[in-house]
Amino acid sequence: MIRELSENFRPVAPPQIIEGAYSEDQHQRLLGVVREHGPWQLILAENFSTPEEVIATTSGALPEGVQLTWDMVMYPVFRGYLARAGVCYYPELEDCYYNSRFLSLVRDYWGCQYAEPETFLFNIQGATSIGGHPHLDGTVFRGMTMENTPLWLLMTMAKSCLFRRWQAKKGQVIAWYYQGKIGGGFNCWPDGPSGEPLQINAPMWGRAVVVENEMMFHHGQASGPVARRHPTGMDITSTFGADPEDPTGWQIKTFGKVNQKIPAEEMRFLVHWGARLFRDFDELKKTLDHTDDIDAETALNILIADMRERGIVFEEPGDPMNDRDFIRLVGQVYDIGGPTNIPPDAVDEQQVA
Repeated sequence: MIRELSENFRPVAPPQIIEGAYSEDQHQRLLGVVREHGPWQLILAENFSTPEEVIATTSGALPEGVQLTWDMVMYPVFRGYLARAGVCYYPELEDCYYNSRFLSLVRDYWGCQYAEPETFLFNIQGATSIGGHPHLDGTVFRGMTMENTPLWLLMTMAKSCLFRRWQAKKGQVIAWYYQGKIGGGFNCWPDGPSGEPLQINAPMWGRAVVVENEMMFHHGQASGPVARRHPTGMDITSTFGADPEDPTGWQIKTFGKVNQKIPAEEMRFLVHWGARLFRDFDELKKTLDHTDDIDAETALNILIADMRERGIVFEEPGDPMNDRDFIRLVGQVYDIGGPTNIPPDAVDEQQVA
């Protein structure tokens, strides 16, 4: 039954591809902020406290008895936030965040009357293997957001399909800038995980997709030379920032040591703009007035009651938000699976011959 839930994960409408998401001036300002204000930490370090929390947000379970470590789930993709919860962190990017074109695109995509800018972040990387098992982006609920709730719990709530009454409508404009010759595109499953994958392939220079990533399995394609996709010496503290010896280059560092230098043409830059949508004024007012919110205690009680009803035997933790065994358990119980028809990595055949 749990795996059957995965077929519920289809976006409200098919992804819409657009070109020229940002002007060249906007792109240069975005990149300038990233160079000036780095270095930036791993996505995993930014979102998770333990490797168990990572598994709770993804699909696929580990064999019983396997002790998770960071290196088992780590890949070299880094993240930073440009705005959050309606506030732009960098005034020079306000036209990118409070973006009338994007607001119109997501309103039309959803058929909604109102939209507010929410998340504005970027992912940055050099050569990297495929972006993990196809996953869903973190959603939010009335009363529970990234500001007050850990991502693993938000994702568990979404995957369980028990909290649709409170789940926010969200839409994104996700743009890519990548000049490399190997991979670097985007795979997604708009017809559900058993459907055929849609591949958005390079060239990826200002190409973007209007989409609902919280309800669609997706991941980034592998990119760059195969031999450079696993930098040595990295750990959860590694960072990505500007290379002081190259005005356009980048580097990964760990404890002050350079793990890898990345030339500009091999850097893959993803800019993720997201908004919350409201069907009409009544839905907007319900959200703003907090007349139908949910809180973490209620959500955890619903999950615990559902697991009991399924006959799962476990000791209720005193601190479920931080109990690694409990987090691992809910990750296993609500492992909804995902696509298995994953297109092969793009590789340089001369490297693997």
